[in-house]
Formats: sequence, structure tokens, C-alpha cells
Amino acid sequence: MNGSDYCYLHNPDISDEDKREAQTRGGANRALTLSQPLPAIPVAVPDDAILLITDTIARVRAGELDIKTANCIGFLTDKLLKAFEVAKLNDKTELIKQVVLEKRTNY
Repeated sequence: MNGSDYCYLHNPDISDEDKREAQTRGGANRALTLSQPLPAIPVAVPDDAILLITDTIARVRAGELDIKTANCIGFLTDKLLKAFEVAKLNDKTELIKQVVLEKRTNY
């Protein structure tokens, strides 16, 4: 606590009831909320993720977006890119299966 020799829970100026209430609430007061929703950025193909990350970086650097939200966007974007990668591999696998089946039927 600014200007005090004590942290909140050890400050003798704060009642035990207030301290218990603060502990019960936990970090609820620290929950992040955006004052306005971010504009939608569709991510239909992997290249769209570049636009999303670029926009997120610009907003963080401009002080428009908090770090926790930006980290969440980065994490989810990474998961989405992995999903695109798996989908592409599945498509290639199916194509290879079809080619092998065609070759077997032609012999």
C-alpha cells in the first residue's frame, strides 16, 4: 500500500472485517474488462492471423489493450494456427490415400 509500512492484510488501520471481505472476494476486483469491444478480425486462413497479431501488438504499444488480453489473443491465435496446420495435414493425408487407392485399382 502506497505511503504505508504495511501491506493491506497487516495494516492495523484496516478492520478485520474488511480484510476478511477482501480475502473472500479474492482477485475479483482485478478482473479485466474492455471498455469497448475490439473490432472483429475474421481469421479464416492462416495469413489472417498475421493481421490479428499485428493489430494486437499495435494496440498494446498504443496503450489501448492490456497485456493479459493481448496474451490471451496470442495464445488463442497460436492454437488456431495449430488447428489450421492439422487440417492441412489431414487434407494432404486424404489426397495421398486417394492416389494410393487409384494406383491400386489401376493395377
